[in-house]
Amino acid sequence: MSFYSSKRMRGELMKVLIVDDSEPMRRMINTFIADLTTEIFECADGSEALDAYDQHQPDLILMDLKMSTMDGLAATKQIKRIYPLARIVIVSQWDDLELHEAARRAGAEACVGKSNLEPLRQILGPK
Repeated sequence: MSFYSSKRMRGELMKVLIVDDSEPMRRMINTFIADLTTEIFECADGSEALDAYDQHQPDLILMDLKMSTMDGLAATKQIKRIYPLARIVIVSQWDDLELHEAARRAGAEACVGKSNLEPLRQILGPK
């Protein structure tokens, strides 16, 4: 049983931070997972993600890969360096094995494609 599902089975909902440069994509992800969370925070770039993590201490970060100022890999490395227990899932339109491997090396624990967000519900919900 994962950390996420054990929290959900105890009736605890999670705080989630969505980091994506596309406001419509943040809104879509927010809508898709809203019933599995207590709070959802958003920011538009990896450069904002560390401050948002500091401020909100979410249980999970959903991080886009390609963003303008700081990409998701750099933001993931930065957050994991300061907060080694931070849980980060990459959510990207890029479904490339090399990027997935780079995401895991950066500290992400999973990668989910934007074309199929269903795995996010599995990550956040009970098994």
